[in-house]
Amino acid sequence: MVVVALIPLIGGLLVGVGGFLGWRGRLSRGRGTGVRTAATLRSDEAFAVGNKVAGIPTMAAGAIGIAGGLAAIGMPTALGTALAATLGVAGLLVLLAAGGVLGNRAATAVPEPEPQGGCGGCCCGAGGCGG
Repeated sequence: MVVVALIPLIGGLLVGVGGFLGWRGRLSRGRGTGVRTAATLRSDEAFAVGNKVAGIPTMAAGAIGIAGGLAAIGMPTALGTALAATLGVAGLLVLLAAGGVLGNRAATAVPEPEPQGGCGGCCCGAGGCGG
């Protein structure tokens, strides 16, 4: 039954570290981690804001998962182990979803990035390339 207890424990560690990195602004859009919605992926600023806001609930989700895993390890019966692990995973998922919703809302509030004139790849200006 120790394997069952490792599910929320390892999940909580991974989620908690991800939340901490998002809160500290250490996540990048290219890595495939963090809150990844249309609102957060539209600019680097929106991604940073969304993941910073989602960081605290995500770290709390990680703590719930770790606590559930540790409680499952300490249970004397198989039923107690399964119940503690299930509650740890459920709490982790609920707080993770809440963090994602809050991060998406925060990223939505970030203004749209300014459109660039021309092709954006050279110094051709607003008239476009060759024009």
